[in-house]
Amino acid sequence: MPINILMPALSPTMEKGNLAKWLKKEGDTVKSGDVIAEIETDKATMEVEAIDEGVLAKIVVPEGTADVPVNQLIALIAGEGEDPKSVSAAGGAAPAGAPAKAEAPKPSPAPAAPSEPAPAQQQPATTAAPQSAAKPNGGAQGQRIFASPLARRIAKEAGVEIGMIQGSGPHGRVIERDVRAAMAGGGAKAGPAAAAAPATATAPAKPPAPTAPSDAQVKALFEPGSYEEIPHDNMRRTIARRLTEARQTVPQFYLTMDCEIDALLKLREQVNAAAPKDKDGKPAWKVSVNDMAIKALAMALMRVPDANVTWTEGAMLRHKHADVGVAVALPGNGLITPIIRAAETKTLSVIANQMKDFAARAKSRKLKPEEYQGGTTAVSNLGMFGIKDFTAVINPPHSTILAVGGGEQRPVVKGGQLAVATVMSVTLSCDHRAVDGALGAQLIGAFKELIENPMGMLV
Repeated sequence: MPINILMPALSPTMEKGNLAKWLKKEGDTVKSGDVIAEIETDKATMEVEAIDEGVLAKIVVPEGTADVPVNQLIALIAGEGEDPKSVSAAGGAAPAGAPAKAEAPKPSPAPAAPSEPAPAQQQPATTAAPQSAAKPNGGAQGQRIFASPLARRIAKEAGVEIGMIQGSGPHGRVIERDVRAAMAGGGAKAGPAAAAAPATATAPAKPPAPTAPSDAQVKALFEPGSYEEIPHDNMRRTIARRLTEARQTVPQFYLTMDCEIDALLKLREQVNAAAPKDKDGKPAWKVSVNDMAIKALAMALMRVPDANVTWTEGAMLRHKHADVGVAVALPGNGLITPIIRAAETKTLSVIANQMKDFAARAKSRKLKPEEYQGGTTAVSNLGMFGIKDFTAVINPPHSTILAVGGGEQRPVVKGGQLAVATVMSVTLSCDHRAVDGALGAQLIGAFKELIENPMGMLV
């Protein structure tokens, strides 16, 4: 009976892939573990291993074919004693509802959600279900066990019978987490007792979703009267909810660079010295390092427009202007992020005065919703508190946030000679769905270039 080779799912969300190259040709002998093809996803090209042996009788989907749906028949393998020339695609096609026979990706992708195992039953001669196509190798009821090499090694070392474990990988493949769950929860028999175990193993119980402890549980940890209760206001509740959602739903990574800011500090001094004064001697503006960081980040987004985006499930929104949010601490507790709209178009003096107005009205909670909603990125500056470096949590719908540390004199090497420079560490948090590593590196690199050559912000 021919064995179906189906388009594998190389990630939990993959729906289609490109069949880049066949590494075996029709008539070649295929052994379990042989790399037979290369599949292109939207991220990388991955090798695909065979998990059965025989002769590659028919290539159904030629190499170079794009957008091949997952689980579509791509090739047929003739089993032992079968004439490869007699195998046809029509004869080997799996009917609707039959268990899918997929190849094991190399390296293994992130596992898909567990599904109910199909019952072992006699398949019609034209199908290639894993249960009947595979050869016995000591598993339950003589069935072949599909498992990753790592899962097999861990099971062997722990004395766990892998045939008693229900797999949660692609198409029921046993993977590392299945073995560890069985070891922890008793979902598999160990040692000699495995031979007498029932043929069908129940899937490990799914652990309950973690929940936060109740107020009563937390209070029980402290002596009554040793604390004061300060009820949450709506802002604190909203901050807690949004930041929790951000950590749980936004895949974040972090990039750090050191920026020399001696030239920036000198320019800032000159800009502030040039500010006209009113009759009381009050300057028309007072530019801060934070104001210059806002301007530099906005201009960096214009230089790297692919990073000036917002992720949605249906499309990427690429923005025409850089709307930069700025984290402002509120009295007592909490923060808010007013937005400098089209910051790349504004002078440093305008940004400085707008931020001064925002900060004053934020502390009195008089900002309008349109003044703090939206934006494409944000700046969080704790340098004024003596913080050297830190990471900030992205505030959706932003795709990035820049954490700015304090400037300090540090030893540096210039032209092979040791020198002293004022250095400021900055860390860019990126939403990996919208900004990949190389793109994030370009963005923070453009920011560093502007900070270290600040005259570019004046022209």
